[in-house]
Amino acid sequence: MKSNRQLNYHFHTPEKPQSSTPIVLIHGLFGDLNNLGILGRDLQQHYPVLQIDVRNHGISPRLENMDYPDMAQDILSLLDELTISKAIIVGHSMGGKIAMTMTAIAPERIEKIVVIDMAPVAYSVHRHEHIFAALNKVTTAGVDTRQAATEIMQQDIQEEGVIPFLLKSFRQGEWKFNLPVLQNEYEKIMGWETLPAWHKPALFIRGGNSDYITEEYRAAIISQFPQATAWVVAGCGHWAHAEKPDAVLRAIYRFLATE
Repeated sequence: MKSNRQLNYHFHTPEKPQSSTPIVLIHGLFGDLNNLGILGRDLQQHYPVLQIDVRNHGISPRLENMDYPDMAQDILSLLDELTISKAIIVGHSMGGKIAMTMTAIAPERIEKIVVIDMAPVAYSVHRHEHIFAALNKVTTAGVDTRQAATEIMQQDIQEEGVIPFLLKSFRQGEWKFNLPVLQNEYEKIMGWETLPAWHKPALFIRGGNSDYITEEYRAAIISQFPQATAWVVAGCGHWAHAEKPDAVLRAIYRFLATE
């Protein structure tokens, strides 16, 4: 594990990579660099892989702003420090929006992007109010064990797998993510500013049971990413990479193999 003044990261290069172009993995809201680890462990057998804690997550710096241009620039600055001139970006959810934004800020530095279950649109439905309520109850209660936190969070969160996911960021009574800022900046995280068209390969992977990418967003995807292709992973939801990693990896490898 290494860190720079912008972001905490882990960078792994295999002895004999099949490509010198690094793959950058960017997690979603409430996550950290380990969230895409199941993909990273496989990809790093063939490619250099850079896993990142985005700002206000993991042990990266705490900052007051969470808009996408700033988060994208954080990662570009890290690529500068690591002397990475070009990269392939894989992002899940909020990380997918960061990946997409990078194509507008530095289009020549991004070879391809893979966006897991996220569309380049502003979402009007607030999907996380019950999660914020649960997280704040844990903070207010002052508990310091995962068992106690689980009992509190079960009052608000019923979706399978969500509580264990969130508790990965719970350490000795503290959340590793910056809860107040995430809540204050939530409108920006769910929002979106339309990007100029980026004419390079983009793969959008959708969980078959998820509504984050629907037919109504097709025009927005194509207008901003004219070379976009889509892949549906059946039988899973928003966390497709965690629920069906083999299927997601197959889609990624197939995409990376195309010119």
